[in-house]
Amino acid sequence: QVQLVESGGGFVQAGGSLRLSCAASGRTFSSYAMGWFRQAPGKEREFVAAISWSGGKLDYADSVKGRFTISRDNAKNTVYLQMNSLKPEDTAVYYCAAGLGAYKRYPSSPVEVGYWGQGTQVTVSS
Repeated sequence: QVQLVESGGGFVQAGGSLRLSCAASGRTFSSYAMGWFRQAPGKEREFVAAISWSGGKLDYADSVKGRFTISRDNAKNTVYLQMNSLKPEDTAVYYCAAGLGAYKRYPSSPVEVGYWGQGTQVTVSS
């Protein structure tokens, strides 16, 4: 079992930055690939970024490439999402996600997610 708790969401003006954190429980965190997804009102949940269990592979949605950075600290059981140059269209609830199992591929679609966090709201004003 993996439990995920996000933090760091909030309200920011366009062009600003936020850093989301996701704290994971359990001793197996370092063996799980992790990801971030988001869901805006009236839209489907979409992939944002992912990182392999080793941290050696990263993946980003085209809409956030060059602006967002995903990272992980296995010693702290935490994954981060640094978001820079935020745009109003980045407004959404952001969800932390863990892969389907230890040493599995990182999740790049909701069907590849084994565990979800509760979500944290990010609002970007124009």
